[in-house]
Amino acid sequence: MNARITLVRGDITAQDTDVVVNAANSSLLGGGGVDGAIHRKGGPEILAACRALRASHYGKGLATGQAVATTAGRLPARWVVHTVGPRWSATEDRTALLESCYRESLRVAAGLGAHSVAFPAISTGIYGWPLDDGARVAVATVRSVLSAPPARDEAGAAGLTEVRFVVFDEAAQSAFGAVLD
Repeated sequence: MNARITLVRGDITAQDTDVVVNAANSSLLGGGGVDGAIHRKGGPEILAACRALRASHYGKGLATGQAVATTAGRLPARWVVHTVGPRWSATEDRTALLESCYRESLRVAAGLGAHSVAFPAISTGIYGWPLDDGARVAVATVRSVLSAPPARDEAGAAGLTEVRFVVFDEAAQSAFGAVLD
């Protein structure tokens, strides 16, 4: 694994990385939490790019676990990779969908030629995923992607030098820190 995994407590919209990952909703048209913050600070360019995606390939929205890239607008990042996390369910295991968010976001980022990616704690906010488990899934999935050899027809994650988890509060910092140590 050539890329380092780091943890930062702060504002994901202020990250000077090639890619900032947006915990989007399926409409791609903005919302609350991380999604709302990225759309507000990134400006109208992100919304325009998302509307163009909806008018072309994603007429019904982006499916849970998938990822797609747009401009980062006025953010310091070059691109925003939007991914739709699953809602937590006590009766159905949706872990594979959460893993897919991280895996697909890294795949899209690598396809853009990105070297650095900043992730929020996908699905752990309003979607209700338990923070400790969300951190475990996030870190394990990213480590797995970074250590896997690329498929024959894909670039893999070889170009990535940093994957940064950007968390908002002490509880998330503690949960991600415990998994990373």
